[in-house]
Order: sequence, then structure tokens, then C-alpha cells
Amino acid sequence: MPITRGATRRAVALPLLLASAVGLAACSGGDGSSSSAGGKALVVDTSFNLKTADPGRMYEQTGLLIDRALYDTLLTFQGSDVSKPVPALAESYELSKDGKKLTLKLRQGAVFSDGSPVTADDVVFSLNRVRDLKGNPSFLLDGVKVEKTDATTVTLVSAKPNPSLPFVLPNPALGIVNSKVVQANGGAAGPADKAEAYLNKQSAGSGPYVLESFNAATQVVLKANDKYWGATKPTYKKVVLRNVQSQTQKLNVQRGDSQVAVDLTADQAQGIGGGTQTTKGASANVFFLLTNRNPAVSKTTSNPKFAEAVRKGVDYAGLLELGGAGSVQAAGIVPSMINGALTADQAPKRDVAGAKAALASAGIANPRVKLEYPSDFTLNGLSFQPLAERVQANLKEVGITVDLAPAPIATALESYRDGKEEMGLWWWSPDYPDASNYLAFVPGGLIGERSGWKKGADKELEDAGAKVATTVGDDRFAQYRQIQSQLNARGPFVQLLQPSQRFVTAGSVTGMAGNPVWTFDIAALGSK
Repeated sequence: MPITRGATRRAVALPLLLASAVGLAACSGGDGSSSSAGGKALVVDTSFNLKTADPGRMYEQTGLLIDRALYDTLLTFQGSDVSKPVPALAESYELSKDGKKLTLKLRQGAVFSDGSPVTADDVVFSLNRVRDLKGNPSFLLDGVKVEKTDATTVTLVSAKPNPSLPFVLPNPALGIVNSKVVQANGGAAGPADKAEAYLNKQSAGSGPYVLESFNAATQVVLKANDKYWGATKPTYKKVVLRNVQSQTQKLNVQRGDSQVAVDLTADQAQGIGGGTQTTKGASANVFFLLTNRNPAVSKTTSNPKFAEAVRKGVDYAGLLELGGAGSVQAAGIVPSMINGALTADQAPKRDVAGAKAALASAGIANPRVKLEYPSDFTLNGLSFQPLAERVQANLKEVGITVDLAPAPIATALESYRDGKEEMGLWWWSPDYPDASNYLAFVPGGLIGERSGWKKGADKELEDAGAKVATTVGDDRFAQYRQIQSQLNARGPFVQLLQPSQRFVTAGSVTGMAGNPVWTFDIAALGSK
């Protein structure tokens, strides 16, 4: 399975810079090939993480950005706010009291780019296709049965309570396709599907843009859908997305050859000038340390007091200097913009004396451990190397010797996935913006297992995780906060920071808002 968001699912093409949940204002500027008026093109420079435009197979960051513009989903999020799903192709939705049945009433008047209406049959085909292709995004609908109730109603029935499903449905991988067109071009709900080649040449959605050309290595061009059904039509008649590395992105946006630069580092964005503006905010990516609880891997890190010493020994404020302006300390594993996150005052604080006391009480004298992390990977402009070096220096003050062990990401991932790291420095990004996505960190969960924290290691936490997974309603968010407090107190993880994501733009585009799922909404860009 390819490396993914959170180093678990989403495929990554290097170098990858994931987007954040920040608001911003953006751009237009000047070589005549692009402008904010007159229907000319908007040029967006970003480092491509892209394989396909087919929503049934797409789960890369650039693909999500593109398919957000091509394919409407049943539900969506408003701007940067991922706290509440809002209507899109579905005008309303209702989750049953047991959390197993989600009923969606379809909006009337929505049409595909060929002018044909969006129907319940299209919804059923589209969602079944994603689930049954067994591609990267299929897990989003694991255990979900999609049914047409009547011409205007669709129900999604889960095998077990699924209160997070409304937060899953806005994902662009679940965009609704024109079933007749896709089936006529090889589409099917299952392994017999052959529609990807067609969907990489032209789109079959109801979104504000259609696909004009697609090259996963160099450039993707979108043009406005002249049959778009929505009340707000796209401002830009054409959008050109180019695969450009960060240093060139800086030069292009400075001289007006592009209007949006997505992937600049903090140093590159500082004092950029040229009539540009920079908007900063915390990303949804959480950097964390793991300390392996498997005594066969490490007799040192398997002692819970060692994790306590590390947690108290880290200088969190110092790490924020590396994250850049706009970064925040990760109070818990759930990032700050997602329901159920801990508040800033609940974040761990540095306590060098307490860290030394934890080591002494455990009888651990002068511990020496190996810290593994990827050497060739950058996230939100932050390399893992300086972060690891800062942790090394912090823990030296506590009496812990940390030997740095950087490795190419493919090598580091193998050790991480196999649960063989004594200590690891990694990150987690949400597959969908719901706290349930972070139950992977309880004992027996995906990351718990990778940290040697197997099922049965902490029955209280495991029971709490099982309970909240089936809890319906806003009461579940308080339960997630309690679980994180317990993870902070006795888990093998040390959450470090949410680094800053920055967007550098020229001055005249309006309406930009970062989103942790699709980076930003191309169709929301306006002009002043």
C-alpha cells in the first residue's frame, strides 16, 4: 500500500507539501496570459502530488484540489470551517439515532456538464464505484451500503454506527459522476472498471469546472463549466495548475507569472515583496514522536516513565520557531481545527526537573536511544532533520542521549510500519476532518500497533475508544478530549506541533480559504 496522509493511506509524490486550514486572500498579476478580469487564466503553482483525475482512484493532494473543482459531492464544508458539513448536491441529511443510517435528500436542478440532471442513480453508481474499485479512497466507504430510496432520496447504511460519515462525504474522491457517460466509457462498480483513461481526458461531473487537459507530471488545465448549476459561477474562465518546485514558485509569483504559490517555505515567504501577500496559519498536520512500548524492541522506551520524561523534556516553544509563524503546539493528536481537539491550555509543558525525576523513578540511568525519521521529505516547508536535532538537544538536557538515524523515506517507512523503531519522528494528517480518524493512536490501533502498544495494553483507553466510535451526537467530542488527555498522560506518543502553512499570492484575488481536505477551493476565487 502506498504511503499516505498520516503515513498510512494517501499516496505521496516527493516533495510533498500538504495544505492547511487557514484563510487567505490571493491573487492576480501580470504577464497578459493571466489576469483577474476579462475571463483570462488563473495560474496556480504547486508541487504536484498527482496520479489521476478519476475520483474513484484519486487520493493524492493535488488530485483532491483538482477534483474539488470538477465534481460536486453530496455534502461539503464552508471555506476553512470543517466543524460542520453543509449541503451540496444533497439539500439536507439526517443521521439515525443509532448512527447506522444516513438519509440524504437530493437537490433538484443540479446538472452535469453535458446538461443532464444529477439523479439518485448517479449517486448510487458513483459511491458504489469508489467503494468497490478497492483503490486508495475505498476505505472511506468501508462497510457502507448505498441505496436509492426514491427518485430524490439516497440512504447510506453502515454495518455499525458511523457518526463520522457526514464528515467523510465532502471528500472529493466521493464526487458524483455522470453514470451514463462513465459507463459508456468503460465504467463499472468493481474491478472490471476501465474508465480511468477516459476520466483523465475529460471530466464527467457537475462541478464549476471541466477538465481541458491533464498531465500528471507537468500541467493540468481546467475551464469553466458553462452549464454549471450553482448560484455562484466561477470568476476565472480558465485555471492552469503547474508542477513547480518551491524556489521557482517564489520567482513566478514575484514577477506575476503566476497568481498563487502554494508551497513556499517560511524562509522563502519572508520578505518576498513584489506586490505579494502572505497568509499564515496552522496546518492540520501533526508532528509527533513515538516511543516503542515493545520490550523486544527497546527495554528503555518500553518503560512508560521514559515517554513521560520525553514529554516533559521537549521544549515546545522552541520547536515552533522551526514551524514558522502561524504554527502552534499540538495540544493533542487531534489538530486544533477539528471538533474534539484539546485547547491550548491543555497542552503539555516543558518541565526538565520533572523529566529527570521520571527517569530516576523508573531506574533508567543515562539512557541512549535511536531516533529514526525520513531524511528526504519536507512537510509544510519543514524538514525533519532540524526538528530531530532540536529534540536531540532538548533531551540531552534531561540526561537522554539521542542518536539520530535519518533514512530515505522508503527505508524509514519500512521500519515504522513493521513496528521496529525504538523512537520515531513522524506526522499524521486527517483522512477526513473528524476526531474518529485519530483512534488509530489507542492501543491496538494502527499507530498504536506500530508503537508496540498492542491491544490489551490499556483497557480503560481501549474501552473509551470503542465507546466513542459508536457515540452519536456532539457529546462524542468531549469523549475524544478525555481520550487525548489520557494519551498525553500515559501513552507512548509525544505530540509536537502543527507547522505553519503559508500561501503567497498577488493582490487582487479574493475568496481564498485553506482547507485540510482539498487545500483550497479553486472555484471560490474571486477578483477585486
